[in-house]
Amino acid sequence: MHDNVDSERLASFADVLAGELPDTWASAYHPPEDKDGLAELTDRLWDMDLVAESLAEHPLRHAAVLTRHDGAQLAIIDRHDERAGFLIAAVGPRSLPNEAYRGIREPNGIALSDDPFLSAELVAGDLLARYDAALAQARENAAAAVHPSQPDRVVLTWQPDGSLAAALVDNTASTVLTRNGFVLDEPTGIYRLSGDDTAEQARAVRETGRQLGAQNIAVALQHPSGRIAPTATPPAAPPRTARIPTARVR
Repeated sequence: MHDNVDSERLASFADVLAGELPDTWASAYHPPEDKDGLAELTDRLWDMDLVAESLAEHPLRHAAVLTRHDGAQLAIIDRHDERAGFLIAAVGPRSLPNEAYRGIREPNGIALSDDPFLSAELVAGDLLARYDAALAQARENAAAAVHPSQPDRVVLTWQPDGSLAAALVDNTASTVLTRNGFVLDEPTGIYRLSGDDTAEQARAVRETGRQLGAQNIAVALQHPSGRIAPTATPPAAPPRTARIPTARVR
């Protein structure tokens, strides 16, 4: 059974660690009741070593997540060995598609003592450096897979997971995209619209096209073949490919 002392210990450690890391980090505790949040976090942990091995034997009961101003995240979880302390792992941003992680070595997590001050030095000198390098490569991969827009035309590029992405849009188009459900990944400037609900996706693209058209901005779809079709109504989404193995723990 989960112990409130464990919750307070983890949350307190995370709060102190967040204040000791370089840049600005915010800390959020995910209790056992947040089953959906913990399941999603498990799916997004960017680790194939120490943390993955631990989770294979000890499913996530609770966690603390540190979020940096640019969206980078670190997850702190219980350590199940004879030593006091925690495990910490990088988190793959939900705004990046699975394909962006292909070919990138995982910034595997590390074990920490229960001293947040010493732990901050270890995280900053080891995990963060590897995480930032991997994250930069993943964002570069994601940007390379999106056709650039022009001032008078927003190009929406199909992604392998069925989502749509747009890059290099101006302020007017940005407002319209955000209003219709596109989510911005700030470091890359890419706006993404999920394809989990294709009917909702189609509705959002039609409305986006209507609103941009009122601003004399066209909408075009970038098909997987590379052919651009000027349209405000998307055809059926391309067949979803099998999810490739990524750096995330399943």
